[in-house]
Amino acid sequence: MSTPYPFTAIVGQDDLRLGLLLNAVSPAVGGVLVRGEKGTAKSTAVRALAALVPEVPVVPGCRFSCDPVSPDPACPDGPHAEAAGVSRPARTVELPVGASEDRLVGALDIERALSEGVKAFEPGLLADAHRGILYVDEVNLLHDHLVDLLLDAAAMGASYVEREGVSVRHAARFLLVGTMNPEEGELRPQLLDRFGLTVEVAASRDTDERVEVVRRRLAYDDDPEGFAGRWAEEEEALRERIAAARALLTRVVLGDGVLRQIAATCAAFEVDGMRADIVMARTATALAAWAGREEVTADDVRQAALLALPHRRRRNPFDAPGLDEDKLDQTLDEAGPQADDDGDDQPDPDPDGGGNDDGGGGGGGVPPQADGDRTQPQGEGDSGGDTPSQAPGGTPDAPGRSTGAEQQPVASAEPFRTKMLSVPGLGEGAAGRRSRARTEHGRTTGARRPRGSLTKLHLAATVQAAAPHQRARGRSGRGLVVRRDDLRQATREGREGNLVLFVVDASGSMAARQRMSAVKGAVLSLLLDAYQRRDKVGLVTFRGKDAEVALPPTSSVDAAASRLESLPTGGRTPLAAGLLKAHDVLRVERLRDPSRRPLLVVVTDGRATGGPEPVALAGRAGRLHRSEGTASVVVDCESGYVRLGLAGELARELGGTAVTLDELRADSIAGLVKDVTAAGRAA
Repeated sequence: MSTPYPFTAIVGQDDLRLGLLLNAVSPAVGGVLVRGEKGTAKSTAVRALAALVPEVPVVPGCRFSCDPVSPDPACPDGPHAEAAGVSRPARTVELPVGASEDRLVGALDIERALSEGVKAFEPGLLADAHRGILYVDEVNLLHDHLVDLLLDAAAMGASYVEREGVSVRHAARFLLVGTMNPEEGELRPQLLDRFGLTVEVAASRDTDERVEVVRRRLAYDDDPEGFAGRWAEEEEALRERIAAARALLTRVVLGDGVLRQIAATCAAFEVDGMRADIVMARTATALAAWAGREEVTADDVRQAALLALPHRRRRNPFDAPGLDEDKLDQTLDEAGPQADDDGDDQPDPDPDGGGNDDGGGGGGGVPPQADGDRTQPQGEGDSGGDTPSQAPGGTPDAPGRSTGAEQQPVASAEPFRTKMLSVPGLGEGAAGRRSRARTEHGRTTGARRPRGSLTKLHLAATVQAAAPHQRARGRSGRGLVVRRDDLRQATREGREGNLVLFVVDASGSMAARQRMSAVKGAVLSLLLDAYQRRDKVGLVTFRGKDAEVALPPTSSVDAAASRLESLPTGGRTPLAAGLLKAHDVLRVERLRDPSRRPLLVVVTDGRATGGPEPVALAGRAGRLHRSEGTASVVVDCESGYVRLGLAGELARELGGTAVTLDELRADSIAGLVKDVTAAGRAA
């Protein structure tokens, strides 16, 4: 077994180390999510934590780590007779992103079940992690079906397995620790809320600190055991401090004044539900115990808020996590206890003249979130602090009017719930929530002979295949005589995630402020839909003389939203260039991920200008996509009394469907679901 990097040798990353240590002191805090760029010691710190967590007593021979003091009465290996327990180190169980459902929750031993007629259950990773640490690296890339199982286990403290005639329940209480790079996509809100704390990590910009990081890492790589030995004394001191804090934890007093601060803070930041209040209370208590105090202070509450609230106050996936620390301080002052730590007896004053009423969005190490930046109502805010360079004479929606001058970005309109745009046919891509696909998880639609290893047994079809041969095989007793040729693989149908490539017209014909605001709101709504359906997204824009890839295909839809917000407009409309650029992007992505089917979403009014025969060239570019079977939809942004219908013509060239901005809304009378017609399917 390799020697882990010592926890005390990690340079900097104070928030990361504090979040992990608080969970070691009080596992009831509920785990920690570590968000940050690659190469910032996220995984190193999590793996190093295992050496500091106190050992756990277990029932000898129990595969489910039952506590000998209070064993689980429903333990599959029970009931356990009274016996002295044995101590072992707390486990750190790593859940791979590509793990199967059976590996996570356990599985029935099919061979023994069929040949011996017994229900033999093989425990999974949830059983291994009971009373230990469950670590998920790149947790934001975890498949939905595994996320659902994790949510169930985290909520109930137990894992339930109901499949192939076996019913098993066992305890599964663990410290959930996840790491992620936000650039690769965000977490589902349900799983995000299950993490007690969240910390943001980034590489230090201090030269001396970076030098020390490299020096220590090189020393560890040269001699892991020797390096760990040099830090053994610090590790033991930290281990003893964790044990002392655990012992003190039950004596820490959480006063009514502090509870009011916690409740007022959660209410002020409008977090959903009551879990935030509970986590803050537990975190503040753990902070007091870690500091060796028996009473929670206002400083503990403030630190607990910075750790427990940023990921819970996000109203949608595009909000940056973080807290306005000025607002936090003001809330704590207004709801503060009767006496502060300096002994200043001061009753809760009327906050007149408190000096903190400016509503500032500045402070602290976590970027504040300006709630109004993205959801500015359509057509408003142009005069008060938007930009000083609005083009004169830019009247809304003048037909055919195009200005060569670049205009500053405008805010998007309020997002809305969109219709589901799906790719027709049956795919075999990554699990998601958009288009129909053959998947490992979903409803069973039939059975087939397995190609390669058997992953999902179709029990009824297997028994049916083996039954006619039992007499010839000399069956006797309970067991069914099953051969390899009898096994049948279940075929399942679920949903896949697609590559949604947005091609957005940013030309002068789209530059009228009200229209571009509405267009950005529509694209933002489609991005939100793509996030919920676990798609990859890309963004191509065109204006002036050419098109550019504003965002290569990625799982981070909030990165696409950020690029969209800063999108300038103006110039001619090189529609053909935009379609050809999109074709290049899709060609490369087909080589990288051939199983992920694309959906092309072109957002334009259909006008094409600039160069010789721009309309004919755009039509040829559209037919190129059609010839390759790319599913497409054109969002028609044309408005006004006089409509040219050019977007509809483009949709016919693409072999796709055209929808207006109004028809894109899920609550419109046009219906709830619109399948995009793939090119060439009629033929």
